[in-house]
Amino acid sequence: MFNKENRADTLHGLLLMALFTCAAFYIAGIPWVQSLSLSPLIVGILLGMVYANTLRRKLPENWSPALKFCTKQILRTGIVLYGFRLTLTQVQAVGLAAVTVDLIIVGGTLILGVLCGRLLKLDSDTALMTATGSSICGAAAVLGAEPVVRCAPHKTAIAVSTVVIFGTISMFLYPILYRAGILDGLSDQQVAIYTGATLHEVAHVAGAGNAMDPTDVLGIAGTATITKMIRVMMLAPVLVVLSFILLQVRNTAAADSRKKNKITIPWFAFGFIAVIAINTLLQSLCGAATVKDIPLNGMIEYVDTFLLTMAMTALGADTSIDKFKAAGAKPFILAFMLFIWLVLGGYALTYFLVPLF
Repeated sequence: MFNKENRADTLHGLLLMALFTCAAFYIAGIPWVQSLSLSPLIVGILLGMVYANTLRRKLPENWSPALKFCTKQILRTGIVLYGFRLTLTQVQAVGLAAVTVDLIIVGGTLILGVLCGRLLKLDSDTALMTATGSSICGAAAVLGAEPVVRCAPHKTAIAVSTVVIFGTISMFLYPILYRAGILDGLSDQQVAIYTGATLHEVAHVAGAGNAMDPTDVLGIAGTATITKMIRVMMLAPVLVVLSFILLQVRNTAAADSRKKNKITIPWFAFGFIAVIAINTLLQSLCGAATVKDIPLNGMIEYVDTFLLTMAMTALGADTSIDKFKAAGAKPFILAFMLFIWLVLGGYALTYFLVPLF
């Protein structure tokens, strides 16, 4: 990728993606964009898609290897660094109730996504990517699953789009339900766990939690965010399990051709877990009250967001409108079905399970 022949072209392409990423950060900082809780990652993929459908044909095709570098190496580095946002202490803070609800939501959403995808006759890669994004942590989970599933970039972009749409709807819906008294059957702790266990993106959880409990007097905003972070921690084991399952599926499909696939070990997922452990140790050594109080945490989080935004922008840059048209409405129907499961199923789980702990 960085051979002498194409090194300059690849660097030019990386510079272009970096410029788009800077633009994404600027746009995401505009007040009305912030009010929608649109992170630089989401703005980045939108900018990439605009580029894919306008200017890309006029720029050198030799710059394309930079897109692959962004969606592979830079993406995996970003996922590993994402671990600096988490600590094992957060799991202890919310208790077994939140962990149990998170486990059922993640597992149930993945299984339901695959089954509903088959019912809709949707291709398995798109169904799995959409289910992964809905079950764990939105766009970051879709990005993390991409190297394991090994699907086409436009399918990854489609999965991200569905997560953004229904996650944003949820972010506005939950505070409305809360203010209307529809969630009165849940305690403050249950509302927090329900929010953190069922909303798609970390930004969506933060937005909904702050809307319901602006000063965190009731503990809704803080507990919801921690519950969400526990779901994020589940990304690594889910990717490892997916690797083994997909290996068996691919080997079964290749049985006639006598061609055996090798397992795709998501080493970056193990790096993600290692970083969480290191961050937990650092919090203890520094005596930091929260993860954000750990020295250099803010800078690392900023760099990590920049890297993930570059990866998202590159994905968008490889996604044309024609590919969305070819995918049709089925991915969005699947995402809607999973959205209904998260809203209604998540409520039922929280209502019945949390009081047992």
